[in-house]
Amino acid sequence: MIQYMNLPQKPRTLCLAPWVHTYLSPQTERRMCCASREPAQNFKQYIDTESGTGKYIPITLEEHWNSAHMKSVRRRMMAGEILPECEVCNDKLLNTAVYRSYFDSLFGHKYEYVIANTDSDGATSVRPVSWDYRFSNLCNFKCRMCGDMLSSAWESEQRQHNMINFADPKNNWMMPEVKKQIELFQSTQIEQEFASAVENHQVEEVYWVGGEPLMYEQHWRYMQRIVELNDGPKLYARYNTNLSRVDYRGTNLYTDILAHCRDWQICASLDGTGAVGEYIRTGLDYNQWIDNFSQGLRIASHRRQMRIDFTLTLPGMFEIENIARLAETLEVDLLTKVVFSFSPDIIMSPLALPKEILHPWIDEYLGSAWLHSSLRDMLENLKTRPTFAEQWPNEYQQGLAKGKARMLQLESIRENKITLEDIFGLRKDVYDWYRSI
Repeated sequence: MIQYMNLPQKPRTLCLAPWVHTYLSPQTERRMCCASREPAQNFKQYIDTESGTGKYIPITLEEHWNSAHMKSVRRRMMAGEILPECEVCNDKLLNTAVYRSYFDSLFGHKYEYVIANTDSDGATSVRPVSWDYRFSNLCNFKCRMCGDMLSSAWESEQRQHNMINFADPKNNWMMPEVKKQIELFQSTQIEQEFASAVENHQVEEVYWVGGEPLMYEQHWRYMQRIVELNDGPKLYARYNTNLSRVDYRGTNLYTDILAHCRDWQICASLDGTGAVGEYIRTGLDYNQWIDNFSQGLRIASHRRQMRIDFTLTLPGMFEIENIARLAETLEVDLLTKVVFSFSPDIIMSPLALPKEILHPWIDEYLGSAWLHSSLRDMLENLKTRPTFAEQWPNEYQQGLAKGKARMLQLESIRENKITLEDIFGLRKDVYDWYRSI
């Protein structure tokens, strides 16, 4: 082991996540964190760099924690290397407040400990204390930039309308026999891993995200158990939720659970107000969201506990001022992100627009006095990224056509008060561009 007296200065690119954090997808894929770009194990997720085998071969936390891959990650980080797996943080692809900084702020005090307990080959005796376990894809929303892997409502819609391409191995997780295997592994191995951590007082931070975490029975059961064990005073509880519910079988999220935690943060997803917000996030009841959010504000002790999680989409470009005004009215901060786009068919991304349309529009916003600082940072960063036409010049038009066809198909299936054409009609250049596809 490396001795404390010989500790090197912490490399700029080193993240504490590979020492303190463990992530599991709804399909039981393991990664460093939810934002890391790694080869798929079984079924390719939306930001994975390579396809998996399509065969379901789950691995336990013990097998994963000091696997060859994880040891390599730690070894390269200790050497100060820039990891391609960390592209989302390195290049600020999701937001300007990167995930690496979050882990550093919460667990930076553990740096000496984790290095002193890590071998030169990257093996560590440190155990995870930060958990992001997604117990299923259970979700009551069908957000248009999401998909079946993260939403059971999406999955049901795909099945009902025969939209699943089972020729693609990444969809094999939806085969009945494979789903049974996943559910069995979740209910036995995964439940045991997390329950053991709870019972052994090893949970210092938990990230509840889904699916929709407040739909998970496991969320309510384990959080109540943490409170019963008097571990709330050392717990930081973090949520990314659609906030469609805050009560479960007589238990209130705010008064019965979060009030007993050391600290907490709810990033309540909202990508537009009113009808536009309800279009982007199918299932959203905007007025109910406001009520559930306001309940949290009544018990919040500081500003960071209740935040609006705004993921910027192309229709959401029309909602930037409304979201900024809402945050001002509620006296809360915004966590701002841009929808992931690793292929040219993601027509919900602002980067689908040609630069000649996108950049002047961004400049109009940047000239606004009311613009929230996080929105300003996001928009300035967005201008530095290549548009789809620049990134995929030979695939751009075909990608746009594919993306538009998918959105039109969803509009034909779902009950919409408005359509993309209605939203884009508020700006002639965007409307003409969309109509030309």
